[in-house]
Amino acid sequence: MPYTQKSEVLDGMHIDWNIPIRTRDGSCLYADVYRPAKAGKYPVILSHGPYGKGLAFQDGYRTAWDIMAEKHPDVTAGSTNKYQNWEVVDPEKWVPHDYAVVRVDSRGAGASPGFMALWSPQETRDMYDCIEWAGQQGWSNGKVGLNGISYYGMNQWQVAAQQPPHLAAICIWEGASDFYRDLSHHGGILCDFIKNWYDMQVKSVQHGLGKNGPISRVTGEPVCGTEALSEAPRWPNTRSMMHIGRRVRQTSAKSPCPCFLLPTGAGKACTPGGTSRVICVQPAPTNG
Repeated sequence: MPYTQKSEVLDGMHIDWNIPIRTRDGSCLYADVYRPAKAGKYPVILSHGPYGKGLAFQDGYRTAWDIMAEKHPDVTAGSTNKYQNWEVVDPEKWVPHDYAVVRVDSRGAGASPGFMALWSPQETRDMYDCIEWAGQQGWSNGKVGLNGISYYGMNQWQVAAQQPPHLAAICIWEGASDFYRDLSHHGGILCDFIKNWYDMQVKSVQHGLGKNGPISRVTGEPVCGTEALSEAPRWPNTRSMMHIGRRVRQTSAKSPCPCFLLPTGAGKACTPGGTSRVICVQPAPTNG
């Protein structure tokens, strides 16, 4: 049974729930779109990843939410926080400034069926197709930016190198570009974060959990597919399909769009050097 696709105005935003996006191989990914209620064409902030677009930050990561809300009250101020989602932008902070926010569940995760292959060429192609879809919608001005933390930053390197025509900018927070140096072996020392990450944060929201998985606090629908699948069809996605050792080249020459890079000195998936500063990489000028 497919998701109910509906549009409504909530908290001053026009929200399109569970919009299907067809990829080049005919597969279907599902997205939620938050945009201004007034008619117009708006720049897009898009994210694409495996953490479940319908899973509230407060429900999936309660301890992290409580610490953030206590130590950084500016994050929760001015928002109902109903639409907060792990490591992506809060639409209630961006839509009032005339942006559209698009959240896509990657293949095999959350609402999107299929075989999960993290950081793979397939996932990069899917993200490319989502960018091009967003850039051609009637409510879009044709400029799509990517913004996200950690996983939602790492996959930006990969898709930007493919140069989607509608990609206008990338903003990478703590997004590793080299699996060995930046994620698994910091300074040559083993980091065991990745050992538990997949089971705790990805398998827990894999597609096919249905009502056995988390429920959206906004729509009341299952986050991980409307139907609970048996273990057999879910089994391929219960194993980590990470492409270990696969290097993502971080070169602005491959990406003709501005890149805003925000590393961290303490994160578990950080950029080379781990410095706490903002780097703005502008594309090289072209003739004419």
